[in-house]
Amino acid sequence: MDKTRRKVLTGAGSLALGATLGSRRGSRAASPDPVPTQARTRLVLLGVGAGRTAWRGCSCGGISSAVAVGKDVYLVDFGRGWLDAYYAAGLASPGPQARPGGLETLRAAFITHLHADHVVDYSELLLFGSTDGLLRRKSPVQIHGPGAVPAQRSAFLASGHHVDLVNPSNPQPGTREMTESLYRGFASDLNDNITDSGKPNPHRYLDVHDIVLPAGLQASFANPAPRMRPLPVYRDENVAVSAILVNHRPMFPAFAFRFETADGVIVFSGDTTRCENLIELAQGADILVHEAIDLGWARNLFPQPLSFAHAAKLRHLTQAHTDAAVLGEIASAARVKTLVLSHLAPPTLPDSAWLSQIHGFDGKVVVGKAHLTLAL
Repeated sequence: MDKTRRKVLTGAGSLALGATLGSRRGSRAASPDPVPTQARTRLVLLGVGAGRTAWRGCSCGGISSAVAVGKDVYLVDFGRGWLDAYYAAGLASPGPQARPGGLETLRAAFITHLHADHVVDYSELLLFGSTDGLLRRKSPVQIHGPGAVPAQRSAFLASGHHVDLVNPSNPQPGTREMTESLYRGFASDLNDNITDSGKPNPHRYLDVHDIVLPAGLQASFANPAPRMRPLPVYRDENVAVSAILVNHRPMFPAFAFRFETADGVIVFSGDTTRCENLIELAQGADILVHEAIDLGWARNLFPQPLSFAHAAKLRHLTQAHTDAAVLGEIASAARVKTLVLSHLAPPTLPDSAWLSQIHGFDGKVVVGKAHLTLAL
């Protein structure tokens, strides 16, 4: 389809996927259709900023998204500001602002990988959850994320130069170990909350799981995303969630997630380069939420000549993330209906600059914004 005829969704409002917002790429509707109040399944972007930075206070928020099915919410990643955004987006249960609560709606959470920008505010769930409504849930919140890879830890030393590791005896703990370490680090507060305020041990209302890779799968730092079938991770009456390894080398494991509901399918790429596993996971999805980096921005980020640290960071930016210019090809290969750009590097780039890089895709394109809501 010629780019002048593509239907494009942009902005931070609440939009219905069926709305036709314009006849030119980058056009905006004067009055976009709101998400219908009866919409059962919604994608909510809580934040879209990439990287271990606050972008000088940019209102983009840190990387975090949610799938809401009826009154139940399923979170993907715990980026900067996710909790405040959760309330601002209307995902919490109703109640007076003067009284804490609201997280009763959170049913499960999924972590794509353990880079800081995806888990920086994970501790808010552990520390504020008992006050903010989790104790009123009938069952614990299920949390699923990457496991540890003890057999691969020598890969941290494979670069051939001296590195001064943090916690060298266990340099890459998984989600469960990370959670237990946070409990230990915050034990003064948590134990005071237990003994002085009568709150239960957080193990009572948070149930944390490492995603276990299939036996025999030859996956490693060197081969982070071998071809595999999607791996079932979670299921309830609202949603079935599956995961697949993606290539965010050297961070391993890193996952993409697929959410299947009665209303349609939403897929989150996590952080990855172009990856055949992701294309397989996203086949036929209604919405693909995919990370995007502007390589021109990345290459102009550091002064020349490059220092060792700058060269290493540039290598990561260009080789471990997805060039926005190939996102159209990925979305087309996966036969998705709508492509949503998120985990934006940088999040300050104008919409037109992102949209001008999308080629070869006939579906709708959305430049993600904090609090943007799309209904299936």
